[in-house]
Amino acid sequence: MFENLSGKLSDVFERLKRRGALSESDVNEALREVRVALLEADVALPVVKSFIDSVRAKAVGQDVLRSVTPGQMVIKIVFDHLVEMLGGNVEAGEDATGIDLAAVAPVPILMVGLQGSGKTTSTAKIALRLTNKERKKVLMASLDVHRPAAQEQLKILGEQTGVACLPIVPGQMPVDIAKRAVQAAKLGGFDVLLLDTAGRLHVDEALMLEVAAVREVAQPHEVLLVADSLTGQDAVTVAKAFNERLGVTGIVLTRVDGDGRGGAALSMRAVTGKPIKLIGVGEKIDAIEPFHPQRIAQRILGMGDIVSLVEKAAETIEKEEAERLAARVQKGQFDLDDMASQLKQLRKMGGMSGVMNLLPGVGKIKQQMANANIDESVIKRQEAIISSMTRQERKNPKLIHASRKKRIAAGSGTSVQDVNKLLKQHLQMSDMMKRMSKLGQKGFARSIMAGMGGGFPGLPKM
Repeated sequence: MFENLSGKLSDVFERLKRRGALSESDVNEALREVRVALLEADVALPVVKSFIDSVRAKAVGQDVLRSVTPGQMVIKIVFDHLVEMLGGNVEAGEDATGIDLAAVAPVPILMVGLQGSGKTTSTAKIALRLTNKERKKVLMASLDVHRPAAQEQLKILGEQTGVACLPIVPGQMPVDIAKRAVQAAKLGGFDVLLLDTAGRLHVDEALMLEVAAVREVAQPHEVLLVADSLTGQDAVTVAKAFNERLGVTGIVLTRVDGDGRGGAALSMRAVTGKPIKLIGVGEKIDAIEPFHPQRIAQRILGMGDIVSLVEKAAETIEKEEAERLAARVQKGQFDLDDMASQLKQLRKMGGMSGVMNLLPGVGKIKQQMANANIDESVIKRQEAIISSMTRQERKNPKLIHASRKKRIAAGSGTSVQDVNKLLKQHLQMSDMMKRMSKLGQKGFARSIMAGMGGGFPGLPKM
């Protein structure tokens, strides 16, 4: 979502770093470009003005202008203020604000927002996350009697995720459903009660009165505003209206994986003063993550997000499979089944683009990849090619001659050239695994260190 903003800021800071010394006019020129980049990203004007004023006050100080690395100092100041604008604190370290469950069970959580913002889906995602991550017993209830099939949608999502959903009683009004849900949660021994309220196409008095009445009955511990990040500055207006009338305690941003310009995320925390607690990063039911201000700021400024990458790897990589592969690598073994397993893990992590989004300093590489029109679906095609092989062929690729290649290509819907490319790629990876097994862990590490000084000629090819 932040790619355009990240690219423009990276260009500004790249020019700053190339200069040995900075004058006040250099800093002002750079901040003007930062201001334009933020405005183009749909960040609210008052937020941009406040941000630029705060950064300028420190960036034109003597400590920066006389610094040995003034460009880096300006970047650090921008980073610190960006984290602060997103609701974090650099000095405090990691600062994600999760859902507050410190209350008497069942803890009521009210989901509010406009129609189409993703409330129902987000309710199911949060319920699944609380069930799996927090080990909580969750009950969901739909109070949306206006949108056709809204209650059935939540019921189906509950069946898919295995989370309990309040039975539907036709004709019952939202306040009565809320009362029944609270009672059912108490009697059922649930830890958390998620109430999915109705929305409108815009903020109106009827919507506010209905949600306020539900709030009075349920007495929620958390009021989470679900906002679509693609709506730009209008999302900030919506957040302000809901906060003034209902006392929002946190924000859930949906469609963060889309091509929006990111202005909503940068503005909502600054305008409402309420933390962004969760972000929806995909359509899958488990595609929801905590919002980390420092990590998001690092991504925006092209610093990468190695912590999130490691966490994602830990969640997607199966421990037994990793240990099995490690044992095979030590023996110098790496067949096409092993390669298929690695492709599957890469796809689970979001493919090449998903991994590269979290790596530092890859903005220019990503741009080159985009210009080269690299097809992300190549991973699926490679998996299809391997799946079209027999067990013997996967164990011993040397068996695959011309006629077998034609059969594999026909079975996978690819060409013989694609099969040849895959086999060549596997051969290179297999050679690397054999070298690792011969060197051993310590020897391989020493060779890498030597290779950095030109003493390991095979490393560049590997």
